[in-house]
Amino acid sequence: MIRKYSYGVPYDTEAVVGAYEIGMDLPSWLTVEEEGRRFSCLLAEEEQVFGLGEQVRGMNKRGWRYVSWCSDDPYHLETARSLYGAHNFLMITSPDRTVGLFVEDPGRVTFDVGYTRRDRLTIETEGDGTALYLIEGGGPLEVAKMFRQLIGRSYIPPRWAFGYGQSRWSYFSAGEVKAVAEEYRKAGIPLDMIYLDIDYMESYKDFTVNGETFPDLGALAAELKEQGVRLVPIIDAGVKVEEGYPVYEEGVQKGYFCENEDGTPFTGAVWPGWVHFPDVLNPAARAWFGDWYRVLLDRGIEGFWNDMNEPAIFYSRARLDALEGERRDAVAAGKPAREALASLQEPVKQLSNRLEDYRSFWHNTPAGRLRHDKVHNLYGGSMTRAAGEAFVRYAPDKRLLLFSRSSYIGSHRYGGIWTGDNYSWWSHLLLNLKMMPGLNLCGFLYTGADLCGFGGDTTEDLMLRWMALGVFLPLMRNHSAMGTRRQELYRYPESRKAFGEMVKLRYRLLPYLYSEFMKAALRDELYARPLAFLFPEDPMAREVEDQLFIGESIMIAPVYTQNAGGRYVYLPERMKLVRFRTAETWEEEVLDKGHHYIPVALDEVVFFLREGHLVPLSDGGGCVEAVTADRLTLLAFGEGAAYEFYWDDGVGVDYEAPEHFKWLHAGTSGEVFHEYPGD
Repeated sequence: MIRKYSYGVPYDTEAVVGAYEIGMDLPSWLTVEEEGRRFSCLLAEEEQVFGLGEQVRGMNKRGWRYVSWCSDDPYHLETARSLYGAHNFLMITSPDRTVGLFVEDPGRVTFDVGYTRRDRLTIETEGDGTALYLIEGGGPLEVAKMFRQLIGRSYIPPRWAFGYGQSRWSYFSAGEVKAVAEEYRKAGIPLDMIYLDIDYMESYKDFTVNGETFPDLGALAAELKEQGVRLVPIIDAGVKVEEGYPVYEEGVQKGYFCENEDGTPFTGAVWPGWVHFPDVLNPAARAWFGDWYRVLLDRGIEGFWNDMNEPAIFYSRARLDALEGERRDAVAAGKPAREALASLQEPVKQLSNRLEDYRSFWHNTPAGRLRHDKVHNLYGGSMTRAAGEAFVRYAPDKRLLLFSRSSYIGSHRYGGIWTGDNYSWWSHLLLNLKMMPGLNLCGFLYTGADLCGFGGDTTEDLMLRWMALGVFLPLMRNHSAMGTRRQELYRYPESRKAFGEMVKLRYRLLPYLYSEFMKAALRDELYARPLAFLFPEDPMAREVEDQLFIGESIMIAPVYTQNAGGRYVYLPERMKLVRFRTAETWEEEVLDKGHHYIPVALDEVVFFLREGHLVPLSDGGGCVEAVTADRLTLLAFGEGAAYEFYWDDGVGVDYEAPEHFKWLHAGTSGEVFHEYPGD
């Protein structure tokens, strides 16, 4: 059952699909105060709280205060309260009850999940109105499904987007990009994507290409595609202020940029220098900005990643001018120039992403003119929507890759996300795992972290452990920052073979991983599930925070500790341990329910197979397009194991045609039986 309650004048974020009548009487367990700006309820000791999407700490969110406020914070520790996305859904669950709460409010929302008082959840909003949705009925999987139906189908990428991708800030020339592809080919490591960061552009201007370093982007994209590799460029939120630059001139002429209170374009600074921000909350401006992606689509580009769209602001023109004025006034008052500059050191350190700047510019929205901080969390997702809607206009029968750094529930229908800039830390490897179910709950299925870490210098052992997790995640991208240790897999002679076998295993597992993703997307279900969701009556399973079910058949328990030769694993039922030393060879061992220490070498990938289930394996390939479902090997546990298998052409949008579904059966003698619907 889904009930909607309205307080004040809520802004319609369009996160919800369909219309719901507004309820009158709240359930007795929920208290509303301050005219709908504060909601609270008691939490029983055994109740867990899941959700909030992209946030720090555990799968169970109890014990911390989280703030939904899209924030550029690459150096996030456990003390962070806000990250790149704002995902205002949480689920309270115990063996006795499960309830979901979605707070539809595009401004700052604070979730005190047992932080001030261990036994209380308190939600506080700061805007002019909030819509609250309550979901009750069934267990966690049922409540999750109802919420996913409330917010609409998750974005579905092309199948090639499930391949391995190599990225770096930056690859500076077409020659360097070709060399990366060639080195992967020589190493025999499959590759489907090479990402371009901001340096492919001319002076960091969106929808431009540096003609000196990338003289023919279309030819480069075509050459790589012949090798099975797609070129995926970045698009940033800020449009450079420059006379003669068509995007800038057209946006100013049409009034499509965010405005100061007096109606002039707001000016901030990011990578290109001074920029204006497209007013993507204005439907006309959103369509205009989306149309610009066609400049690159027409050159054969089939995928994009949107960045800096919280929006990140290094500093604003107004604040910089104010600081310069303070310096001049100090000098005029007789203070030595050196002292005048020194007095500004602390204010200069606080120039980036200031709340005062977010309160200083405005949007023209369907609900009227609104100050940015009231709708801040919608900006990044609206940029994703701009591109996603344009793709439907220009390529209605074809899937294109799109994912974003910043997001809000609702943008999950238009693209995926990566979890923002992280670090080459073991803690961020574990955080990658722990974020997955919360992101899935909020509709984001096509997601992943920067494998091996974006910031800082990685290590070989961290890379091996992170890649062993990345094998199972929908978005499998290795991305690193300028000035850090290079992370291309072929650069590590001692581990090159192990890296290659892990990526090859990803391609062998692709029939299962893709099938499970597609079924989750089409049926509004979860791709990654905590043990607590499948075994809610098992107190041991409810406490496990470092294992996940991937789809219906597989449980993963990655090693995330430096120098560890294995780890303890809790099996909530009898399972089969499957240990891959190469993509072609594996060992199997049946283990009883309970606690086990599992040795895992650095060059191994281990997972656990549920009884009565199976996993289809392909023959693999150098790219996803070479992977077929014509000849499958079935990993099975238990006589009569069966599996509902989904396989389409991987590019079209006719998702639900009956011929895409069939049943696979493992026979007693090892043979494979295919059963199609209606057989």
